[in-house]
Amino acid sequence: MLTDRQVRTAKPRDKAYKLADRNSLFLHVSAKGHKSFRYKYRFDGKEQLLVIGAFPDVGLGDAREAMESARKLLKEGRNPKHGVAKKRLLGDMSSDYSFETIARRWYAQQVDAWKPVHAQDVMRSMERDLFPDLGHLPLEDIDTQLLLAVLYKVQDRGAIESAHRLKQRVRSVYRFARGMGIKCESPATDVGEAMKKVPKAKRYPALTDVDEIRRFLAIIDDAGASPVTRLASRFLALVAQRPGMVRHAEWVDIHGIDFASFDSDSSEATWVVPAEKMKLEADQRQDDDYDHRVPLSQAAVATLRAVHRLSGNCPYIFPAITSGLQPLSENAVGYLYNREGYKGRHVPHGWRSSFSTIMNEAIGVELGQDIRVIGDRLIIDLMLAHVPAGMSESEFRYNRAKYMPRRREMAEEWATLIMEGAIEPNAIIHSPRRKRRT
Repeated sequence: MLTDRQVRTAKPRDKAYKLADRNSLFLHVSAKGHKSFRYKYRFDGKEQLLVIGAFPDVGLGDAREAMESARKLLKEGRNPKHGVAKKRLLGDMSSDYSFETIARRWYAQQVDAWKPVHAQDVMRSMERDLFPDLGHLPLEDIDTQLLLAVLYKVQDRGAIESAHRLKQRVRSVYRFARGMGIKCESPATDVGEAMKKVPKAKRYPALTDVDEIRRFLAIIDDAGASPVTRLASRFLALVAQRPGMVRHAEWVDIHGIDFASFDSDSSEATWVVPAEKMKLEADQRQDDDYDHRVPLSQAAVATLRAVHRLSGNCPYIFPAITSGLQPLSENAVGYLYNREGYKGRHVPHGWRSSFSTIMNEAIGVELGQDIRVIGDRLIIDLMLAHVPAGMSESEFRYNRAKYMPRRREMAEEWATLIMEGAIEPNAIIHSPRRKRRT
């Protein structure tokens, strides 16, 4: 067996030579004095040579440990050279399986497909809530209890939805790790069962009587508020979409209307709401397939033509009173409703309930319980950007266009129903505003 002194003092000779240790491990000394530990073995009946490493980077003790590891692999029927080649190819990738390292690699692979705002949100949430406690730990050391302890800290500060999004990101990191060939079990698989449920959307006060809705619209049309706010209210009632979507609607999102010609055909007018403005899961907001197409009734088109005279040079359809570069205030329409005596009776978000309740009742009365009732109720859900019961996510994603003709018909039916007796939208611009109610 070799000694450390023999290894250190071995001198070069005219030709390369070997100094044997044990179990076919030896020190190779080149004619130029380069020293390396090597291990000779047989695999599948053929003699093979494993170069363990150069001295002094690899000492005699390290070489013997590597040789014993190689012998163990041979007993398992595996070629030691394959492991060395794998390590050489993977480099540092195989040396650090900490959660933060793998999470950052996952992020780097995904970020190009994400919108900048979403990308910043993903990394900021992990740096704030995951990396401080879990980042330094190997993937295999993070179990369900440990992950729950971290998620509970987020949950306890009231950020229940954020905790669930973090759970989803952890699950994605572990799927990515397994795709890399790292053997690890995801602690996020069943953890959701031990977390608080995301609160269901609250029910908003809404008018559900058609005659009362018509009276309400007439009051708002004549209210003491800016024409933009009153026209925003009318458009919101006609499209029955979320108030935030209407506030942030931009002229570039409107298709099929020639605002330069009042006589042009607008029968295919559509408002395309980008997915990033929708109430969706974070990954869906980055996918154009989730853009929400809203067919516009002729009453909605007339409303847009009227407001275009006021805000056509602004990016937002319904801009703030103080700046054409900002959307209408979040509370502008709601405060208007409150001032007109409808506090607790109807809110901007309530138009969605009004539409759903009245249209579902209308088709039931008109058609009885035949097959079209089922289909129209599905259409109502689609118009509200809900995934109908019984429809798969993939069908909702890819097949919405085929329902567009009936959706357009229903938009006209709704507009005809609630706008009976309403003044023309241009009259809202020109009519003097009465004083606000006290």
